[in-house]
Amino acid sequence: MSKKVLFIPLLAFLVLVGVFTVQLMKNSAGDDPTKLESVLIGKQVPKFTLEDLAEPGKYYDQSIFTGEPLLLNVWATWCPTCYAEHQFLNQLAEQGVKIIGLNYKDQRDKAVKWLNELGNPYIISLFDGRGMFGLDLGVYGAPETFLIDAKGVIRYRHVGDVNTHNWVNRLEPIYQQLVQETQP
Repeated sequence: MSKKVLFIPLLAFLVLVGVFTVQLMKNSAGDDPTKLESVLIGKQVPKFTLEDLAEPGKYYDQSIFTGEPLLLNVWATWCPTCYAEHQFLNQLAEQGVKIIGLNYKDQRDKAVKWLNELGNPYIISLFDGRGMFGLDLGVYGAPETFLIDAKGVIRYRHVGDVNTHNWVNRLEPIYQQLVQETQP
């Protein structure tokens, strides 16, 4: 057997190590794993009709996303990260940030109990028990938060919890820009 044949597996291994190293360096140099691209960025919130979480029989459509900038927060009681972010969302609501909640693939009674016990940061709570609106939004899971401008256009998508760090460093500047855009 030729010595060259023995080096082929070693050469292949070194090439793979090089590719993985480049990818790791690229990710650590600024790629944000909480920012998943969305085909909906720059587009209107998809059309929908959903019931209010706490008031079955009361329906909302996409018109609730017009008039002022706001956050659409996708959450569920089965989601531990949603629990971790919930207190911070309450703080944002107390500061005047408008948030609409989308209860995603959950049980209505558990979700209502959650909000009654932990506080309700949402100006409106939508119930998406089957996850169909979440699917239209391209939701991978909970939590996810969308920043929506006063015209109902999705401007940014954040995957993961909203906390002090990512609010101050990424989401708040975008939100404040959207607020500025509505000022005469």
